[in-house]
Amino acid sequence: MTDAIKIDVWSDIACPWCYIGKRNLENGLAAASTDEDAPAVEVTFHSFELSPDTPVDFEGDELDFLAKHKGMPREQVQQMLERVTGVAADAGLEYRFDLLKHTNTVKAHELLHFAKEQGRQHELAERLMAAYFTEGRHLGREDELVALAADAGLDADAARDALQSGRYLDAVRADQAQAAAYGINGVPFFVIDGKYGVSGAQPADAFAQIVRQVWAEHREPAEIDA
Repeated sequence: MTDAIKIDVWSDIACPWCYIGKRNLENGLAAASTDEDAPAVEVTFHSFELSPDTPVDFEGDELDFLAKHKGMPREQVQQMLERVTGVAADAGLEYRFDLLKHTNTVKAHELLHFAKEQGRQHELAERLMAAYFTEGRHLGREDELVALAADAGLDADAARDALQSGRYLDAVRADQAQAAAYGINGVPFFVIDGKYGVSGAQPADAFAQIVRQVWAEHREPAEIDA
């Protein structure tokens, strides 16, 4: 039996391109899954903080944050957000930057590691990103994170304990150290089978083509053995 392709995704739940990249990856994998020899794929999400110095309660909106963080005029930031909103819409996502509450994401990353341990990482990643970009939920607050964890099928009390204990912070830092070792300085970033790196929110067709190519490489040893 051919081993599954392993895709490791470095992302931040507060990264608009990461949610787009996630959806495009899913759509690309769905397209490849209809092949007669469909690739087997395992996807794991890893932590990356785009702005680790962001306060939990940021005063201002996303325009304020980006204008300050990137040193760009507000008009230019507005145009950038409109462009991202359009790309997100093409991926089937309805971004609401007017509702978005910018916050520190380290606790969300800790919760994702808890979810991974419980086999619900994909469900939680989707729930957190949707809550952040389309619903205006405050992902820096414990009560919100616990509620979203419950939405994703996790035990609320266990999720709260995971956040309060801080026991998953080391796992977050380990992901960040691995990203640094790979030379990753922007997300989303996809590492395929530990040897191919794909940067940015590629189109769904590109992801489908990549997994088909790598799956063919996986199948070659099996064909030689046969």
